[in-house]
Amino acid sequence: MDSPCIKVCVINPKDGLCDGCLRSRHEIARWSSYSDAERRTIMQALKQRRANVNG
Repeated sequence: MDSPCIKVCVINPKDGLCDGCLRSRHEIARWSSYSDAERRTIMQALKQRRANVNG
């Protein structure tokens, strides 16, 4: 599975999420070690995070 990274790597101090991909530092650091199922779960969570940010 591809990474959701869009090469805008700035951690927002308010929420601790990357302004580009909306992953947490922990999610970014562990991405390559997650199983496909774990990555799919995070990708679903990112959709909700985007909706909340854009909402």
